[in-house]
Amino acid sequence: MKIGIGSDHNGFEFKEEIKRFVEETTDHELVDYGCHVCDTVDYPDVAFDVSEAISKGDLDRGILICGTGIGVSIAANKYPGIRAALAHDTYGAERAQLSNNAQIITMGAQIIGANVGKKVVEAYLNAEWAEGSKRKVDKIIKKEKEFVAGE
Repeated sequence: MKIGIGSDHNGFEFKEEIKRFVEETTDHELVDYGCHVCDTVDYPDVAFDVSEAISKGDLDRGILICGTGIGVSIAANKYPGIRAALAHDTYGAERAQLSNNAQIITMGAQIIGANVGKKVVEAYLNAEWAEGSKRKVDKIIKKEKEFVAGE
């Protein structure tokens, strides 16, 4: 699986820990979309880059991090076709994929620590969409297409 990861400056150190964890414990390919230093970065820019790569099929899933996880979640969800879910615990991360086929999870570096974040990422990456909620997800997709088409 090819996974994009990105953060703003508030999530930089957290992102680096999550990167190391994924690289050391999985065989997934990880692509870092920044930020690459602690200089100020606007979280929508990183969220849009990861979302676009997923939309194009360049990535299978994404992990986005900011101070709370809320900003990157809102930004990623503005991108057509993207379902990003805020996940601060393993149950939520697993359900994001199982029930909602979320392509992205978001986390807040100022909300949870790196050890919890690693468990959240592990739960998300190990989960597969069960399609039990396909009818519900299809409704979301349909409504989004109506908005995009201007209907």
